[in-house]
Amino acid sequence: MPLRSGKVPRDAVHHPLFARYYARISVAAETRLGMGRVRGRLLDGLSGRVLEIGAGNGLNFAHYPGTVSEVVAIEPERRLRRLAVEAALRAEVPVDVVPGAAEALPVKSEGFDAAVVSLVLCSVRDVPRALGELRRVLRPGGEVRFFEHGRGGGRIMTFSQRALDRTVWPVLNGGCHLSREPVRALRDAGFELGPYRRVLMPEQGPALPTSYCVLGTAFRPLDG
Repeated sequence: MPLRSGKVPRDAVHHPLFARYYARISVAAETRLGMGRVRGRLLDGLSGRVLEIGAGNGLNFAHYPGTVSEVVAIEPERRLRRLAVEAALRAEVPVDVVPGAAEALPVKSEGFDAAVVSLVLCSVRDVPRALGELRRVLRPGGEVRFFEHGRGGGRIMTFSQRALDRTVWPVLNGGCHLSREPVRALRDAGFELGPYRRVLMPEQGPALPTSYCVLGTAFRPLDG
């Protein structure tokens, strides 16, 4: 059973307008942008107990392989969490959707074999704290699968990303930031990086401030 590690409001994140918008565009992106294929690559080969942070409307659930014994999916936004519960009922593996925040995960320490972060680190309020929590709940040697967007492109693009982060973008997009660096953040949090690669989304078409993504694997060290 999930166990709270700190006092977290039941609705730690409240972005009802963005949640409605995201629920629509994310479903369209499964085919139009190839996100369904990305989710398949992200989750391929996972096994055991898996923690998914920021499950959104649950689009990852259909891609978990049968070798996964259980998924505990954390989603702080009420509307998205309700959609995730509906998706969990259709999943082929057991999925438990619970409220909570990445900065204070409501689960026991060292209780998971793997964790998944998918387009999440851009929007958490405190990335180092969230990754510290992620490291806490993974067993030593546990695996992190990540697909995140962040800083990329040349000078003009990175300038644009930072400018948008300082102004309208987080307000209009549920706290999302465009210029964060997920690989560096994972390394700084003490994770050992495995294979990862840069991905443009969409793969074909103009590069947008949101296009610069990274797909890969990291591990909690065996000795820490």
